[in-house]
Amino acid sequence: MKNFKNQMALLIFPSLLLGMFMTSCSKDDGTPAVSYTCATCKTTPDALVVNDANVKGVYKGVVVGSTGTIAINIQNGNNTITATMVLDGVSVAFTSNVAVVDGQTYVAPFTGTFNGSAISMTFSVGLGGANPTITSSSIPGHPNTIFLLSKETSNSLIEAFQGTYTYDGQTGVFNIVIARSVSKWGYAEKNNQTGATSSGSGTLNASGQLIDKDSKIVATITSDLIQGSSTNSSGKKVVIDGKRTL
Repeated sequence: MKNFKNQMALLIFPSLLLGMFMTSCSKDDGTPAVSYTCATCKTTPDALVVNDANVKGVYKGVVVGSTGTIAINIQNGNNTITATMVLDGVSVAFTSNVAVVDGQTYVAPFTGTFNGSAISMTFSVGLGGANPTITSSSIPGHPNTIFLLSKETSNSLIEAFQGTYTYDGQTGVFNIVIARSVSKWGYAEKNNQTGATSSGSGTLNASGQLIDKDSKIVATITSDLIQGSSTNSSGKKVVIDGKRTL
């Protein structure tokens, strides 16, 4: 999926997680112990074929700062422009009144209510649905929130996973976006101790293993479950766990 590739190519692998994985074992040391299927998640794309190369359509992704998912609908089959964000288990409905103009990029503010307070974000996307991003947001109690978005197409379902990592006595949020049809994945993470956030990307092989930019195995995806456990050359264990929620 071109839009997923365009977006992920711009992301930079953070120094913290690079240090975690660059010396990891050449294969995943852990095998998923349990199975999991997201009962509410879609198995086919919501996006319509008419919007595959258009600003209009469906965009899905993850939120970090606490943790959550986001889905944006830009006139996908109707004239409505809406978004739904689930943050820490609380669902927030957004709306926007900015109309799409054919042949132009799209930038629009979205507004809603979160725990009784006003909430807002600004969504931006290039021609053909390239490089979707949230350029700014105002979420009470959640400063420095970051988003990772990808355009869904009629033949490429976007899946979102919420998870965690542990490494060298530190823990963090580790949320993942996957497009299995093009064997791509991306992540957004936040260190619980320092508050530092970052994002990055990689590839997905035929065995369901998430591969980072240095060709190291990060984790394995089985159905709607992601698990990874490895030990680097310093003897420090890296553990990743996540479940699909969108």
